[in-house]
Amino acid sequence: MSILRSILFSFIFISYPALCFGQLTAGVDSISNNNSNTQQTSLLKKMILPAALTGSAILINKSKFEQDLQPKIYRNLTTNIDNYTRYAPLAGVFIADCIGIEAENHWFDQTKNATFSLLLTQFITKGLKANIDKERPDSTDYRAFPSGHTSTAFASATVLYEEFKNTAPFLAYSGYAFALATGYLRMAQNKHWLSDVLMGAAIGTAVTKIIYHFDYLFNWNPFKQSEKLVLSPKLDHDSAGFYFVLVF
Repeated sequence: MSILRSILFSFIFISYPALCFGQLTAGVDSISNNNSNTQQTSLLKKMILPAALTGSAILINKSKFEQDLQPKIYRNLTTNIDNYTRYAPLAGVFIADCIGIEAENHWFDQTKNATFSLLLTQFITKGLKANIDKERPDSTDYRAFPSGHTSTAFASATVLYEEFKNTAPFLAYSGYAFALATGYLRMAQNKHWLSDVLMGAAIGTAVTKIIYHFDYLFNWNPFKQSEKLVLSPKLDHDSAGFYFVLVF
């Protein structure tokens, strides 16, 4: 029951304030109320997939099915490519900006939404890891549930989706291929069980959907007129960061 309480608390933590924000932004007239109801209905629809993933994770967690599945997926891999595939969708966002693919938001707003999404995703993921104490398949520690690499990967993939779903659908969905690959690699390296990966996917997706649903509440952008200036990620073996790119 402790795992269920921790998960439910996490989703209340991210969902209840979001619904309250929707109510606070509604006006007193009937049109504003209708808009508020529409926004809340839209948000609930966006939470269907994360809720399904969460339910699946709870259902199979520590089950015989999960324990029997893990040896079949384990491949004794020693690669660390999953450290990079989790950020590949986010890199895709800024690469697309640099080559001129139209996005939903200005690069600063993209960076802002991605930063909020990744930070909140990591906060929730680490909180669950610390409180659930589930042993990894390789028995190295008790921080298996949920998968941090997977939650980050799905947060990054959802940022890519939200930015290009209307202008470049193939690009928008491509990020989920990297996210799925990241989850698979974590299991193939014997670092996570299936339920860990499913819960990580749920958290990353849910948090990012909520951030984008309410991004109009944080519409400050000092670079709105600087269309040729783009913030791009920098990743290598030892560090991660950002650098500015001037597009001519």
